[in-house]
Amino acid sequence: MYIGSTDTRGLHHLINEVVANSIDEVLAGACTEIWVTLHKDGTCTVRDNGRGIPVEIHPKYKRPALEIVMTVLHAGSKFDRAAYKVSGGLHGVGLHVVNALSEWFEVRVRRDGKEYFQRYERGAPVAPLEIIGKADGTGTEQRFKPDSEIFETLIFDRDVVERRLKELSFLNPSVTIYFADERDAVQVTFHHAGGLVEFVEDLNTATNPLFKPPIYLHAKRDTTEIEVALQYNDGYNETTLAFVNDINTVDGGTHVIGLRAALTRTLNEHARARGFIKGDKESLSGEDVREGLACVLSIKVLEPQFEGQTKARLGNSEVKGQVESAVNDKLAEYLEEHPAVGQALISKAVQASQAREAARKARELTRRKGLLEGGGLPGKLADCHSRDPTECELFLVEGDSAGGTAKQGRDREFQAILPLRGKILNVEKARLDKMLQNDAIRSLITAIGIGIGDEEDLSKLRYHKIILMTDADVDGSHIRTLLLTLFYRKMPDLINEGHVYIAQAPLYRLQKGSKVAWAYSDEERDREAKSMGGPKGVAIQRYKGLGEMNADQLRETTMQRGARSLLRVTIEDAQKANDLCKVLMGEEVEPRRLYIQEHAVEVTNLDI
Repeated sequence: MYIGSTDTRGLHHLINEVVANSIDEVLAGACTEIWVTLHKDGTCTVRDNGRGIPVEIHPKYKRPALEIVMTVLHAGSKFDRAAYKVSGGLHGVGLHVVNALSEWFEVRVRRDGKEYFQRYERGAPVAPLEIIGKADGTGTEQRFKPDSEIFETLIFDRDVVERRLKELSFLNPSVTIYFADERDAVQVTFHHAGGLVEFVEDLNTATNPLFKPPIYLHAKRDTTEIEVALQYNDGYNETTLAFVNDINTVDGGTHVIGLRAALTRTLNEHARARGFIKGDKESLSGEDVREGLACVLSIKVLEPQFEGQTKARLGNSEVKGQVESAVNDKLAEYLEEHPAVGQALISKAVQASQAREAARKARELTRRKGLLEGGGLPGKLADCHSRDPTECELFLVEGDSAGGTAKQGRDREFQAILPLRGKILNVEKARLDKMLQNDAIRSLITAIGIGIGDEEDLSKLRYHKIILMTDADVDGSHIRTLLLTLFYRKMPDLINEGHVYIAQAPLYRLQKGSKVAWAYSDEERDREAKSMGGPKGVAIQRYKGLGEMNADQLRETTMQRGARSLLRVTIEDAQKANDLCKVLMGEEVEPRRLYIQEHAVEVTNLDI
């Protein structure tokens, strides 16, 4: 309930909760450095130079305050306004929850010239709090091991941890965060004195900004502090990240609604004043003014009200008006003082408006042909017999050759096959109207059935498992990357609800006598050959593509239920693919092979 799930997302939420306490010390002006370490034994250590968790005897519970924080719900100091004016974390239950979900948890506190220590196992203290020596300075060090009886996976993903720590360093320019992963001997330091401006520049690294530097707006409305940094690029998608007290509200909320309303209103007023649009009948939509936008919104609220304990969406009704008012005033003032920037923004939005009208006509045309309403399924789709979406699977296969093999190897009752010819359009580099003219993408949209963008309706999903099955080479990796970006940008609910998977076929088949083994990497090939008595006498076949397998082999290794190669795609995986697509210049043309060869492993393997 408190961390959202027991899968990899919930696992990483444990680190986020512990780090959130250190960040609260940063917000209080009491901490400048944080150290986060992933150890080889699967544990994680978080250390800071803050004030240290209080250790005095609690007047109500008659136990040390540290022990109360670690074992009693809603007992944290975040309920005391004198301790923290602004804080993130789980409303006073964060450390307690991490402690309860850990096999063991050790805390060291440096405070008042002494070092205190206490160990917990599955939420319960093993021994009383003890003084183990003298201490220079102050701070807290916490090391914990997630409970294997609770979590589905215990392996921390370095990329996920790094992404969050990097975010926090942008949001808190005064802190330096040191990250170490002892498993791979990796050390990284995060410190960004430029704050949100640097954050937006980082988001636009792989694009061409329309102006430099990013626009920075700062204001205060009542007790709410509002920071916005934004910059437009020559792309066609919006990237808006919103934070409340340093918590990433991935599902938005009232602060995002206020920001978008202000952008639409301010740019329309500026466009009318400059004669770009005329009269009240003609106006730019919210979608128009956000095309190519990279934006970070960060607000500090005294008493945030979140929808859901994991804080994905802000619910404070007053915040909408506060953000809208602040952005309206500050952005209008900025555009008056920087007319060239204003002209670039309006020109971009007017072009988007014209493209939106073209997309509307293209959508109407495809509807008349029955392509977006399910009236006619794509001709190459080999559909399954079942009409129960919960048991149906759609395999997206690279090419007609592999498609033919997959059709022979499938279970016709619940498995459908859609061959894709070549590389689909890179939607990161194309507007909606051009996207809807692409036959492969239209076939895909039709087969899935939920529509795209604002019309996305997950209740119309025809297959609850959409499985990407491409060749294990550079081109296959490129196609997989393009597909993940399409889902990430145009059908995000598919990924958020866990409907997208990757099926990775084996690279090698090994046989010695009647014994057969499959290998998914060169290392596994060598291990399997050794287990068969060495390479001599072992017949090894290398598969360049799925089409080289016969139907029985493909079914056994990749398509049957329970196959080891089937991996669910997370939103973090899709973000990696999207980042890669931002720098791929080719659409239907040959990819920049060297770049993909270096980086495709990020999207190809997904920790296989």
